[in-house]
Amino acid sequence: MSTQPDPAAGNGAPEHDAPRYGDPEHDAPRHDASGTEEAGSDASGAERDIADVPAVEVITTVAVHLMSAAAVKCGLTEDGEQHKDLDEARKLITALAGLITASAPDLSNFHAAPLRDGLKSLQLAFREASLVPDEPGQGPGEKFTGPVYA
Repeated sequence: MSTQPDPAAGNGAPEHDAPRYGDPEHDAPRHDASGTEEAGSDASGAERDIADVPAVEVITTVAVHLMSAAAVKCGLTEDGEQHKDLDEARKLITALAGLITASAPDLSNFHAAPLRDGLKSLQLAFREASLVPDEPGQGPGEKFTGPVYA
């Protein structure tokens, strides 16, 4: 292959440096010496895997991650005080409330009810952990859920 600039490219780059998209040899999965695929093809594998996951499962998984992170930030773990950060907890609980409220019409009650229960528990735990509790209706996520009472 020539290393002369490709006049069609218009940028003075040598021909062999141009990417060959659409070329089956270029787009084929690459394997290392052990025969395993290199990291470049992992993204397409993950893309295929995520394509098979129902939206309800993605939403509930994200909600559970937000709940877990908020619980840690509310100090609800064994090492509670070490990781307690109510400013961060407020953000996570508000994001969780927005996700649950926005997706509830698309989730069955089977999926939405436990998420709502977990959210309410976190909102109450936040209020209890606060030195100066928010008024009902002013707590994290309550602009989406309405006031939360014990």
